[in-house]
Amino acid sequence: MSDNYPLIPRQDMDFLLNDWLKMEEHLKRPEFAGHEMDTVAAILDLAEKMALDVFLPHNRKADTEEPYLQDGHVHILPEIIAALEIYRDMGFFSGPFAEEHGGMGLPYLVHAAATSQFTAASIATAAYPMLTAANAGLITTFGTKIQIETFAYPEIEGRWFGTMCLSEPQAGSSLADVRTRAEADGEDELGERYRLRGNKMWISGGDQNASENIVHLVLAKIPNTDGSFPEGTTGISLFIVPKILPDGAKNDIAVAGLNHKLGYRGTANCLLNFGEKEGAIGWLVGEPGKGLMQMFHMMNEARVNVGIGAAVLAYRGYRQALQYAEERAQGREIGMRNGAPVSIIKHVDVRHMLLAQKTYAEGSFALCLYAAKLIDEHDDEDAQALLGLLTPVVKTWPSEQGLMANDLAIQIHGGYGYTRDFDVEQLFRDNRLNPIHEGTTGIQAMDLLGRKLLKGDGKGLAVLKERIGETCEKAAVIPEFSEYFEALTA
Repeated sequence: MSDNYPLIPRQDMDFLLNDWLKMEEHLKRPEFAGHEMDTVAAILDLAEKMALDVFLPHNRKADTEEPYLQDGHVHILPEIIAALEIYRDMGFFSGPFAEEHGGMGLPYLVHAAATSQFTAASIATAAYPMLTAANAGLITTFGTKIQIETFAYPEIEGRWFGTMCLSEPQAGSSLADVRTRAEADGEDELGERYRLRGNKMWISGGDQNASENIVHLVLAKIPNTDGSFPEGTTGISLFIVPKILPDGAKNDIAVAGLNHKLGYRGTANCLLNFGEKEGAIGWLVGEPGKGLMQMFHMMNEARVNVGIGAAVLAYRGYRQALQYAEERAQGREIGMRNGAPVSIIKHVDVRHMLLAQKTYAEGSFALCLYAAKLIDEHDDEDAQALLGLLTPVVKTWPSEQGLMANDLAIQIHGGYGYTRDFDVEQLFRDNRLNPIHEGTTGIQAMDLLGRKLLKGDGKGLAVLKERIGETCEKAAVIPEFSEYFEALTA
């Protein structure tokens, strides 16, 4: 009988990290000097214990007691605040950042594996540090030294949280149509200062009472000299717009309302108005017109994390369905009209559904960890070409197939699957958001086929063919592999 363990079983994690992805060899990269296998094991042990003891207990409550807006401020579940304080105190915010930025210098692969346990325990709570790390990662990559020290360091410490502000009510995913405008307002020690006016929609973590400050990364357009907007995405710039300004004053940002979603209910999701009065103050990141390119640094990291979230929710649903199928007695074996009912796992159809779940969940998680390892191989051109090719796949395949796995979990539970007596109902709702997070399937397909295959140099595909081709040749499971890729690239 399965033990219904609510996280990723450690033996599964260790197999993927050590036997498949060769963690010991991975740690020999110069930037990971000082980290040993014992360090990795200790971090994974701590993440597992904290996820079980601190994140999991409030997962159901976060689903039923949603954030609320009072006097212009968003309040989230106190248990979420307490969990994130412990997460901060244990150093998990700083995990993947270089020591020069106050981080632990962990491989992203280790960070992804550790945080996947928190995500499995409570994906709504885990969304806050996930977005914060991606936000700080963008600033440390493109920001000036003073911008990094002022805005990224408090995020890496876990005192401030971060968001990404892309979508607008009228634009959705069509970022070329954003209307938020940024007008020059001089210059100071933080760089070129602007006043922003506009509306942003679907902002996860857009406001909350868990952090001292919130660093918004906002896409906006600097108007032409005649006041008109630049056309297309080439006119989009990126700005750091904090909730609380460096001098302690509140910025001109207002929460216009909360979105109450199907899942991730513990994550405050906001409609934000920038510049209802004098204009929200923000500082330009990098050069004007480079905003979308810069934002993709954060979006791509978020896409990998969306894939991880989808995979671990599928994993939980599979393990719960497995235990239920082993315990639930109903029906009799073929040819047996009499006798006691048997566990439903004896039925062929149920076993087929369980096997499909297992395939979707374990395959998705393995794919995501593979991408996390590629992120670490930043100095390998082949690895980065392959990561660029796989990123939309890592986001899309787990979010689509993982949802199918959760759907099957409900089916195996039968009528009970629709009730809150079992977690599979919430797991399905939480996972239903992931096919939309960071772009729909069609957007990922355009990214993969249009931008990276048809318009790209084909290097990523060549690396994929070489690496997977060797695997398939050894396993002798897909003899038509070469023909498939020849057809794809024809």
